[in-house]
Amino acid sequence: MRGFRYRLEPYNGMKTRFCCPKCGKQNVFTKYIDTDKNEYLNDSVGCCNRIIKCGYHYKPKEYFLDNNIPSNTIFKKYISFDKKPKLEISYIDIEIMKKSIAPKESNFFIDYLVSLWGLETTSFLVEKYNIGTSKYWNGATVFWQKDKEGKIRSGKIMLYNAVNGKRLKKPYNYINWIHKVLKLENFNLKQCYFGEHLLIEDKSKPVAIVESEKTAIISSIYLPEFIWLACGSVNNLNASKTKCLKGRSVVLFPDLKCFDIWNDKIPKLTNLARFRVSTLLRDNASEAEKNMGLDLADYLIKIKP
Repeated sequence: MRGFRYRLEPYNGMKTRFCCPKCGKQNVFTKYIDTDKNEYLNDSVGCCNRIIKCGYHYKPKEYFLDNNIPSNTIFKKYISFDKKPKLEISYIDIEIMKKSIAPKESNFFIDYLVSLWGLETTSFLVEKYNIGTSKYWNGATVFWQKDKEGKIRSGKIMLYNAVNGKRLKKPYNYINWIHKVLKLENFNLKQCYFGEHLLIEDKSKPVAIVESEKTAIISSIYLPEFIWLACGSVNNLNASKTKCLKGRSVVLFPDLKCFDIWNDKIPKLTNLARFRVSTLLRDNASEAEKNMGLDLADYLIKIKP
């Protein structure tokens, strides 16, 4: 097996994420490592995961050019690795998911849904999307990733404001994973689309993909002619996840700042499914709304379904 000598450091907890040299945000910057020496190339060489709001990505090749370092002696493109066995996908016991659904603890996101549509519709959504509750933070929500085979890949824990439905990001970003909270050793997470388990219900129904789990849930009420999935982040729309959509008709609804990023991904995905990108938001949003990076749910909740 062969790979690049310089590569972005794989995630291994917050100790592997640093302050971005451009935007100054903590725990968002991934450094390139020299796999020959097992050390960081330079503190400024890396990528900020705030692709839209920051976009900083200083690549090794650019670093060598800027510092007059001969690429033929230092930038060796490939190295050899010892062949390693392919890791098996890890799963969470489905009973853990079931216990998280409709518990006695508060769930601020569910409270928000109730404020929009009442208890009956919210209960329908909780059951449909397996919306769980976690005690990790008071009022926290668990978005379970259940694949087409009914297996639980993991659950993303997030915290929302019960009044406006916005995700809480201060004093820090409230995101964690069930397998990390349970301290499951050697857990190999391979994410699937949020809502992927719904694909088996109707194999001919068109699929819509958005970035956030919240938007998928809300959109399913307003536009039930689609099966609504979420990829979880702008970068998580990829070929690995999309294998489950083979032969399907898929419409992408990117956030306002992500249209070009998702549109550019389509050529790499068209061998798996029939894709098109909705221009609804891009063509109708004001400049202020584009700068805010609004998503489909921000518009839909203004309308009574």
